[in-house]
Amino acid sequence: MRQHAGSMLSAAVLGIAVAGAFTIAGRQAKADDPNGGANPYHVVSDWAKLPQGRRWGMAIGVDIDRDGTSVWVFDRCGGKTCEGSNVAPLQKFDSTGRLVESFGSDLFNWPHGLFAAPDGTVWVTDGQKQIVVQLATDGSVMRMLGKSGVTGNGPDTFNSPSDVVLSPDGDIFVADGHGDFPVKNTNDRIVKFSKDGKFLKAWGHHGAGPGEFDVPHGLAMDSTGRLFVADRANNRIQVFDPNGKLLAVWKQFGRPSGIYIRDDIIYVADSQSDEKTNPPFRQGIRIGSVKDGKVTAYIPHVDPKISMPEGVAADKNGNVFGGFATGMDFKKFAKN
Repeated sequence: MRQHAGSMLSAAVLGIAVAGAFTIAGRQAKADDPNGGANPYHVVSDWAKLPQGRRWGMAIGVDIDRDGTSVWVFDRCGGKTCEGSNVAPLQKFDSTGRLVESFGSDLFNWPHGLFAAPDGTVWVTDGQKQIVVQLATDGSVMRMLGKSGVTGNGPDTFNSPSDVVLSPDGDIFVADGHGDFPVKNTNDRIVKFSKDGKFLKAWGHHGAGPGEFDVPHGLAMDSTGRLFVADRANNRIQVFDPNGKLLAVWKQFGRPSGIYIRDDIIYVADSQSDEKTNPPFRQGIRIGSVKDGKVTAYIPHVDPKISMPEGVAADKNGNVFGGFATGMDFKKFAKN
């Protein structure tokens, strides 16, 4: 779960700066060694037991079930898309890697964001159908935001929604915009809905300034209710209060594709940094604290032939899970 605990703080309290790497209202923090930090993990390949004949596609969405140890994975039906496939893209694995649930076949074209809610339901986004969907524990559709196949930037339309997260009080936040793929001229904004699906507000547009976005690719929320946005193409995380007030800009976690927060520990998947893109950062998973923004651990490249994960999550025991898009794989990173 991308942090469901804790009470909401007032905007005044949320705006207080802390020492170290944390910064307020656009003052950017940088790490001394962007690829430093210990790596207290080892790779567990083939941890998840797929059904016979099933293979991983682009495993873009990863989250932890409300039990704290089971893992949800949202992949593109064994390939790069779910179009024309009857494979179930949503799979749930228990703490041993055994498959216990799978559903969602014939519902999605281009799976992307995934959020496992405290009530046991699962929220997902489809960047090609332009929808955000809530699924019950039996896989049935409970709610849909957006209009299937319709692009737009209004209160009831999206253009390539990348991710979704719920606040502790049930408000729904959607990262709406994935650059120029899978469709052109996508949005670059955050959209907020009430727990009953009523549009409340949207903020942000394309750009590189404070509060602007260029591919808002992932979302997470900490225990105080701050919203963390993986502003990927701007090589930064932007932190907002629940009403869209910019609180901080962080660059020390690299070029973020995915963000996950548990117990105020932040896990950030960087799947794109290299010598040409966002140097001197390299790909990997950076781990730190949302309280001071300090990077404390770094999981480096596991295979130089494929990009590092885009989706990331951590269970209550501290094990990290990564969903590989370009490499079409899923791996567990266990503590040493």
